[in-house]
Amino acid sequence: MKALLNRLINHETISKEEARNVLVNISKGAYNQSQIASFLTVYMMRTITVEELEGFRDALLELCIPLDVSDYNTIDLCGTGGDGKNTFNISTLASFVAAGAGIHVTKHGNYGVSSISGSSNVMEYLGVKFSNESDFLRRSLEEAGICVLHAPLFHPAMKNVAPIRRELGVKTFFNMLGPMVNPAFPKNQLVGVFSLELARLYGYLYQKSDKNFTILHALDGYDEISLTGKTKMISRNSEDMYSPEDFGVTTISQEDIFGGDSIQQSAEIFMNVISGNGTDAQNNVVSANAGMAIATVKGWAPKEGFELAKESLLSGKAKDTLEKLIELSK
Repeated sequence: MKALLNRLINHETISKEEARNVLVNISKGAYNQSQIASFLTVYMMRTITVEELEGFRDALLELCIPLDVSDYNTIDLCGTGGDGKNTFNISTLASFVAAGAGIHVTKHGNYGVSSISGSSNVMEYLGVKFSNESDFLRRSLEEAGICVLHAPLFHPAMKNVAPIRRELGVKTFFNMLGPMVNPAFPKNQLVGVFSLELARLYGYLYQKSDKNFTILHALDGYDEISLTGKTKMISRNSEDMYSPEDFGVTTISQEDIFGGDSIQQSAEIFMNVISGNGTDAQNNVVSANAGMAIATVKGWAPKEGFELAKESLLSGKAKDTLEKLIELSK
């Protein structure tokens, strides 16, 4: 590790294989906490290469506990986090809206590290059971249209990193990896990223896979469609720019999608929106992201996906999926 750190501090890069080996060694407990913290810190101060990101991703996928739901055409809606915007749990809400619209969702998530309330914080607060038992997760997918994959249960290799990430409290390259290492290996992916540079890296890596994908980055910094301005979209066959008008809605402000100051407040916003009592801004931003997921799976135009998502949210179908999942969790 000492030699690797010296190279990285001197702005050298490491190979895909070296990156893979570092994470394998971290999982084996080969390094002390100071070394791991230093390794994470270096990557906050310099950019990550495609080869390094690919190596880290490959290690986590090799070391994960896989979930075989390959007979379902699933999608994961997952942002990297780390955008510093403190929005409410838009991608998690959008996951239930997409499920309510008939799309099978394998939602990968974790506790918030650089945010107040991550996907897992809200799910746990609302009574969703975290499990890596295949039978329970397949039943969730079958009956509710969605299953929640709490990352620590599937990535035991990262138990040495989790406390360090919590103590650092800022985004690390593990934010970049989260959406890439879904243990269900979904055939479709909607991923929001916190920078345009990372969108390009993701695009390059996903082009090398057989995944059907859409990558999103709002130009004002959000890791999702924010409707506060334009959003860059990258897919296998195209790149585009979407404005709120493309969804038939008006531009909103950052305050409109604020996520609260506690997990309880985040959960209250979550329940308010999924119960059909959200503001127009909240409903539209959730529907835009869910709509993009629907469009990704079905090969539709985003506006078509948006309309179906809005119907899922306002008709109560999205809430039905949540209530079913909570019921299955008891």
